[in-house]
Amino acid sequence: MAAIMCLVTTAKKASRASTAAPASERRAHLVRLAGDLFAEKGFRATTVREIADAAGILSGSLYHHFDSKESIGDEILSAFLDDVLAGYRAAVRDCDDPRAAIEQIVRSSTAALSQHRAALTMLQHDWTYFSGQPRFAYLRTAMKEIERTWVQQLEQGKRSGQFRDDLDARLTYRLLRDILWIPTSWRQRPAKAWRTDQIVDGLLRLIFDGITTPATPAPQRRNARSR
Repeated sequence: MAAIMCLVTTAKKASRASTAAPASERRAHLVRLAGDLFAEKGFRATTVREIADAAGILSGSLYHHFDSKESIGDEILSAFLDDVLAGYRAAVRDCDDPRAAIEQIVRSSTAALSQHRAALTMLQHDWTYFSGQPRFAYLRTAMKEIERTWVQQLEQGKRSGQFRDDLDARLTYRLLRDILWIPTSWRQRPAKAWRTDQIVDGLLRLIFDGITTPATPAPQRRNARSR
């Protein structure tokens, strides 16, 4: 009898696991569809019905997975920022100097942006809406950590002599952040697309080497008396 009960219990657990897997897959599919719509139309302009239509289900069925459109947006944005911040924290922890840390930040950020294009577009188009909602207060917290990390590394580089001492760390961060967050739109044009590694390498060359050619010392004049 004990053996039979054990078999029954195992079968029930296996059944629940097999049911949970498709449900999780359906949820992930809905998030991807919604993300595409949010990126295309904007978060506020996209309706629950449009998400349901794209998924081929009734609007009411969508509520079996999410209690609101904001819940879907929350899942997309929180996953994106979790990946971004994980890359920043690893760079600070693992790199020995500011230049290496910034290089790692650029590489990890670009990888995260490539995987979360919908989230970046949502932030760019609907930041005012999200930043004004208590539910999305973590967005401002995350952006403050991102800024703080950049500024700290730039300031450390100034003190160590790796970066120019007249560098405005906060302004430099804002400029580099906006440059770093632009490339997702470039990769939406397959015929003219750059690979992710090309974008990263180009940006790092621009950051560390600039666009001017190295200065060459002026030729020395021969002393007239030596002629």
